Amino acid sequence: MISSAPLYLFILALIASSFHLVEIKFRIKFFSFIPAVVMIYALSMIMASFGLFEKNEAIRDVYSSAKNNLLPAMLFLMLLQVDLRHFIRLGKSLIFAYLLAVFSLAIAFVLISILFHFDSVEASAFGALAGSWMGGTANMIAVGSALGISNEAYGYALIVDSVNYTLWVILLLFFVPFAPLFNRWSRSKSTKFQELEVGCSCTLGPKRYWFLLLLALGVSLFVQIFVEFLPWVEKTTGVVVFATFLGILGSFTKLREMGGSSKIATTMLYLLIALIGSQAFFESFETLGVYVFAGFLILVFHALIMVLGAKLLKLDLFSIAVASLANIGGVASAPLLAAAYDKSLVGVGVLMAVMGYIIGTFGGLLVGNILRGLAQ
Repeated sequence: MISSAPLYLFILALIASSFHLVEIKFRIKFFSFIPAVVMIYALSMIMASFGLFEKNEAIRDVYSSAKNNLLPAMLFLMLLQVDLRHFIRLGKSLIFAYLLAVFSLAIAFVLISILFHFDSVEASAFGALAGSWMGGTANMIAVGSALGISNEAYGYALIVDSVNYTLWVILLLFFVPFAPLFNRWSRSKSTKFQELEVGCSCTLGPKRYWFLLLLALGVSLFVQIFVEFLPWVEKTTGVVVFATFLGILGSFTKLREMGGSSKIATTMLYLLIALIGSQAFFESFETLGVYVFAGFLILVFHALIMVLGAKLLKLDLFSIAVASLANIGGVASAPLLAAAYDKSLVGVGVLMAVMGYIIGTFGGLLVGNILRGLAQ
């Protein structure tokens, strides 16, 4: 049994870094369907379930401290790469498709909540899932922390996310050859999408690395101190919102041009996932099937609304499919789907997915609070 706080943190860092290295070094197709974050969570959760991590005060303190400091730093770094000006340049049809995807997911979550009569715990868990499906795993953690969900609920949300995401990617790729048929049905206008260059190919040198790391931790310290002077604001929610706001502001400065922020943020994300998994303990998996089925129905409602919206707005299959996967799959999969239509459109998938870093947190918080309100 691990009772030492430094050893506990070292083991989690080893788990996170090992899966990350395997994912980027060997390019195993397995990680296209089961993301590394799920494996990191699963292994740390299994170790916790077998009692390998002692639940003493030292470990609880290092868990709380690491999570509270890494979360706002990660959110700030994730948002530095967002370029709202490039997003606006996508054109009306793509922007309409993206907004339709966001609103259809929000409506689908509310409908399923009413249909399944979610209690407050389930409502909070699916609020965190909404953060993921409107943004990414980082948004799931941010929304879940703000809503105060349990570590076990994080696990359920991650599993639902992974299972349904895999099915969704396969389905959207399957429909690529049917684009001409769908476009004739929706009467979409022939739209020329411009090729967009996204991101910076800069090498993350030591100066840039340490500057971004210190800046992110400085922002984390600032927002935590700042919310202490706002007694009417719930602390975790305030930290999440202000860190997000500062990240958006930073994206309008030269910080966005530095590059490398997403790499450091990903490292923080993986460590956060390991931390959360290390405090989770599943007594039963009986309700997991219901969670997965509810997640699948959310995607069904989302798809129906997207198809009807495409007919009304005369949108093509590429626009609604990439917009959907940019929300549900994020940066890891939306560019791949865009490339399946045309390799020159990879940038469109990236831009839509990156926008989720902003929308995911606020959208997930809104949906989560609506679901909790319905559960009362």
